Amino acid sequence: MILIILGLALWAAVHFWKRAAPDSRVSLGNTGKIIVAVGAVLAIVLMVIGYRGYDGPVYWGRTAAMTGINNLLMVFAFYLYAASGAKTRITRIIRHPQLTAVTIWAIAHLLVNGDLASFVLFGGLLAWAVAEVIVLNRAQPNWTRPAAVPVKKEVTAVVATVVVYGVVSGIHIWLGVNPFG
Repeated sequence: MILIILGLALWAAVHFWKRAAPDSRVSLGNTGKIIVAVGAVLAIVLMVIGYRGYDGPVYWGRTAAMTGINNLLMVFAFYLYAASGAKTRITRIIRHPQLTAVTIWAIAHLLVNGDLASFVLFGGLLAWAVAEVIVLNRAQPNWTRPAAVPVKKEVTAVVATVVVYGVVSGIHIWLGVNPFG
């Protein structure tokens, strides 16, 4: 469990660094970006190792209904993440599509994983994403909605969603966790 918590703490630290100490982050320039990237990767490694190695209490298991809801939420989360890069129409409605995607991803995983490690990992990432949105909105209260985009961008986001969903599902199956039940 300690590895999950350390990973979450490192993840939050490198992501909040820009807001908490902007001068130190800016003063490092590209080195700061490398520190954030390496810190984020290390955080993911810690969380994954901690999660896979923890054997604790289980409060509920998967059901067919929750697995289906999870998968629909995951498709939407992947779309939001892709939409943020393609700047699709939904980014005119949702101010922080990547963080909203993480929020949906965490909720989807909590629906089908009722064990203590999942509560800590996915609940922690959910709390981080919500806190990040709050911090960003306070730092920049005014939001200018992006301009309308061509349909090509929507198609790009949908194709990216399908491809990434397939790849991530394949990785889950390869790791022994079938996302389809």
